[in-house]
Amino acid sequence: MSKKKFSLVISFLVFLVIMCYGTLNFGSNTLAQMPIIGNSTAENSLPLPDLFARVQKSVVQVTDKDNSNELGSRLGSGFVYDKEGHVITNYHVVVPTSNNELQVSFLDGNVYSADLVGFDQFADLAVIKVKNISSDKLTPLPLANSSSLRVGETVVAIGNPFGLSGSMTVGIVSGLGRLLPSNENEDSSGLGSSFSIPNIIQTDAAINPGNSGGPLINTQGKVIGVNTAIFSNTGVYSGVGFAIPSNSINKVVTSLIQTGSYRHPYIGIIGLSLSPELSKQIGLTQTKGFLITGITKGSPAQKYDLHAGSITTSYNGRDVNVGGDIILKIDNREVTKIDDILSYLESQKQVGDKVHLTVLRNNSIKELDLVLGDRPAQNKIDSSLNNLPNNLPPQGDNNYPKNLYDECVSVAGKSLCDFLFKK
Repeated sequence: MSKKKFSLVISFLVFLVIMCYGTLNFGSNTLAQMPIIGNSTAENSLPLPDLFARVQKSVVQVTDKDNSNELGSRLGSGFVYDKEGHVITNYHVVVPTSNNELQVSFLDGNVYSADLVGFDQFADLAVIKVKNISSDKLTPLPLANSSSLRVGETVVAIGNPFGLSGSMTVGIVSGLGRLLPSNENEDSSGLGSSFSIPNIIQTDAAINPGNSGGPLINTQGKVIGVNTAIFSNTGVYSGVGFAIPSNSINKVVTSLIQTGSYRHPYIGIIGLSLSPELSKQIGLTQTKGFLITGITKGSPAQKYDLHAGSITTSYNGRDVNVGGDIILKIDNREVTKIDDILSYLESQKQVGDKVHLTVLRNNSIKELDLVLGDRPAQNKIDSSLNNLPNNLPPQGDNNYPKNLYDECVSVAGKSLCDFLFKK
């Protein structure tokens, strides 16, 4: 081989080595930059088996033995909140009756009696306290900041579906800011109720009857919500579950432990979110805002001179009152639906705080100040409000229109709706 040919061969080999090195280096950089599913890259994230091992001692089964109920005991879940033995669960799991006997079962098989400390039916939350248990057997779960959640984050639900203790399911946050009817409603239609739970977390982690009250946690083992309901036509999992956010839990539970109850800020209105179709039907140019169709007697809304609709029309097959004030802003925050008002009140305000409302009245802008009241129990609301279109019949009356019950089951699941409708 000539010297010239030999030099060419050597140069070609060197070129190949350089190309191979560059390709390998590029490949490693590409792999390093590939996204990882969910939020498993978050600081202090745990592999799922390690995550379950960390929290399993904190999740309990809550049994509400009611000897007067021919259907037997209610069954739900809960989790340890502190070293004093407080356990968080749903209100609808431990709703108080004179015959109730609460029992808390840990995954190790130990069963303890428990006392009801406090409850809030509007947030579907309750706190019970385990009796005769030493603090070394209690492993509290910390609460995360639910306001920092993003759609797509990995979440885990742990509880006792169908009584199967220590069950774990995995999914993602599939939606945020949902509105869920609470256990006491002014309006079951979903068209605008001040008795609904705002800022609800939606997840596709499997949630079934028995999961109620159990924690929805992130990959660091912190509670982001309490599982409370499912969207289902059959009463079992169909891909959409709902959880009360941890920030709401933090506010409510502190008060439940200290006083046994929680005072929700309250205006006293029901109504409809404006849409272009509704605005056109009733002759409005305004297409955003919250139309007041009814006001509770004695409420802050009445005291501070908000106006309800007085003209009845038909909208989407329902009779509604139109002609009332349209709330455009609350404390200079734009209002497009009731969710905006409820979310703001629940997260930022307390009973006794002042809010500033911008309303449209008879095609003129009005600026009003209003002091928030304390949300009353359903049975204390003026009966005239209960006669407004689309309102839920008084609780205790078992003769509910079947379509209302069916609508409830489709949104919140059979277990919760059986409780709401006294089935």
